[in-house]
Amino acid sequence: MLLSQKPVEDLTVAEAEEELARLAAEIAEHDRRYHEEDAPTISDAEYDALRQRNQAIENRFPELTRTDSPSLRVGSQVSEKFEKVRHAVPMLSLDNTFSEEGVAEFADRVRRFLRLSAETAIPMTAEPKIDGLSLSLRYENGRLVHAATRGDGFVGENVTPNARTISDIPNRLKGDAPDVLEVRGEVYMRHDDFAELNRRNGEAGKQTFANPRNAAAGSLRQLDPSVTTERPLRFFAYAWGEVSQMPAATQHGMLQAFERFGFAVNPLTRLLDSVGALIAHYRSIEERRASLGYDIDGVVYKVDDIVLQGRLGFVSRSPRWAIAHKFAAEKGITVVRDIELNVGRTGTLNPLAKLAPVTVGGVVVTNATLHNEDYIAGLDSKGRPIREGRDIRIGDTVVIQRAGDVIPQILDVLIDKRPADAQPWKMPERCPACGSHAVREDGEAVRRCTGGLICSAQAVERIKHFVSRNAMDIEGFGEKYAQFLFDEGLLRTPADIFTLREKAAELKSAVFRRREALAAAREQASGAKRKASLREEDRNFRDVENLLAAIEERRRVPFARFVFALGIRHVGETNAKRLARFYVSFANLRESISQAVPPQGKGDPGNAQWQELNAVGGIGGTVAEALVEFFREPHNLDVVDRLTKEVTVEDEEAGGPVSSPVAGKTVVFTGALERMSRDEAKSMAERLGAKVSGSVSKKTDLVVAGPGAGSKLKQASEFGVEVIDEDGWFTLVGA
Repeated sequence: MLLSQKPVEDLTVAEAEEELARLAAEIAEHDRRYHEEDAPTISDAEYDALRQRNQAIENRFPELTRTDSPSLRVGSQVSEKFEKVRHAVPMLSLDNTFSEEGVAEFADRVRRFLRLSAETAIPMTAEPKIDGLSLSLRYENGRLVHAATRGDGFVGENVTPNARTISDIPNRLKGDAPDVLEVRGEVYMRHDDFAELNRRNGEAGKQTFANPRNAAAGSLRQLDPSVTTERPLRFFAYAWGEVSQMPAATQHGMLQAFERFGFAVNPLTRLLDSVGALIAHYRSIEERRASLGYDIDGVVYKVDDIVLQGRLGFVSRSPRWAIAHKFAAEKGITVVRDIELNVGRTGTLNPLAKLAPVTVGGVVVTNATLHNEDYIAGLDSKGRPIREGRDIRIGDTVVIQRAGDVIPQILDVLIDKRPADAQPWKMPERCPACGSHAVREDGEAVRRCTGGLICSAQAVERIKHFVSRNAMDIEGFGEKYAQFLFDEGLLRTPADIFTLREKAAELKSAVFRRREALAAAREQASGAKRKASLREEDRNFRDVENLLAAIEERRRVPFARFVFALGIRHVGETNAKRLARFYVSFANLRESISQAVPPQGKGDPGNAQWQELNAVGGIGGTVAEALVEFFREPHNLDVVDRLTKEVTVEDEEAGGPVSSPVAGKTVVFTGALERMSRDEAKSMAERLGAKVSGSVSKKTDLVVAGPGAGSKLKQASEFGVEVIDEDGWFTLVGA
């Protein structure tokens, strides 16, 4: 029997290793023929079968996964420098205007060129101009062949494997798509996804991005597609390149066709027939700009009739039939008065520029983020120059930019205005709050204080996090009370919050002194704004009894909220919920993680508790290590012990209906599911109250196995775990 015909479960280690080598070479050759030569020699079904067998063998023998494995790449291999792609139709730029008069002049130019009267209506589409990265997607016979960046307009970078990771980009088109279709659009990142990415990266000491566009561009240009997979990229389709047969005769019709083929198009696009209507739509979008959830920098108008587009043609590197009506830039010029350091709750030293007040986009700006010491020095995360290597110094005149509610950033330094006494700024090697050493570990972009729980800044930040809305949600506590109570010596750890009732007299006395000081300051203050600010601060310290009552209301707390409130590195709300669903009770989580032993060397998988922790869906090695470190630190355990004496951590309730046959059970999905994706399967199981694990153990209740199931199926047999197929799953849950 040929190895390729032998069941995967019957392969020996040596046979598996031999076949993986053969499959890697064979699939790579087929990729080369398909992507580089456009001359495939096997059918799609045959190709898919090869990849499925490769995956099945790797599932059973994960230790044999090769560095050149087809499972680690999609399409042709990404080289150290991206392969270049010549656009069949150039990707040219748009002309732009910043005024309503410019829009009217554009319409007049179109009429003059086409020799139309001033009364002739020219329908145009108006769509938001997404601030992202342009991408061209080439489909042949409905299948994505390659994806390329704009580049210089004629030659772009091949980013096909990365583009395949974006959920908005279909690998195969729906419906009656032309044999050849190049769809063009914008890769972008939503504000909430961008903030979460920067939060995760900041806590992990990785690169943080200046804005969503940079994040999207950097993510799409990763050499390792697995990194792009972790980045929440999205795509709007709005144009086309080469098309073998046009599916519509208008711009608007093409967008409708893109939707039929499986693409997302911007829902704010409109078909309008007058300059007045275009301007009105522009104003409407501008008013909604801050609430869209993604960055736009204007509105693009395009002549709708494709025949007229052809007649209008191009001038230089821009089409005559389109123009971008840009928003006024939210930028300003000011002076850096000082550079301060804030210490985050995980010990990160975060530099902040204190600015001479300047109005940008209708808002008075006095602070700007400086990201990290490299950014201040004029370097990116890889040590390459940014701003042409210009560093930022106290006294510098700088260009700042504000985007929505995001803290402003410094774009550039005006060197010709730099004062003679300006000195380069250097990150201190000691924490400004506690004096402990501040170190920057290899591979990290940030410097951290090593003071831990003895660092006052970290202690206060941890308390602020603990009482915040998405954690314990203690009403009325806020940042001012956290700092105030710490300064008064009434609060050192989160556990102290629940003993404040015992110190009520001392607390009320401290609050009275604080209010007296505020009243005196208000008497001496000049200016209505300053007086109002002091009066508002006074109100924040009035209701001591209300604060104590709010604390009492939080003596019962849901499992996930409590874990999130602890401020464990890498454990945000999502991971806290995952842990709660898996372990059900905080006691179970603490006991299991306290006993977890990570791998001690190559080939060591760690003990059972470590494997169980890593089996929690979405919890990887980095998060697992952070959890183990937290529950092994005596100071942390002391705080947790004190907290659990004061509060009751409620067990996690099953999320599914009581009648669900899988409620409370641990389920593992393995193999190639055919009726649903792995994500859909997980979501369904969790809705029914089940816990989904990534590995099989003695605690597993059920394994759902599809074609190609390997090592997990064998483990299920060894542990005596029930195994059903996909049809059996749907029968079981009654779907």
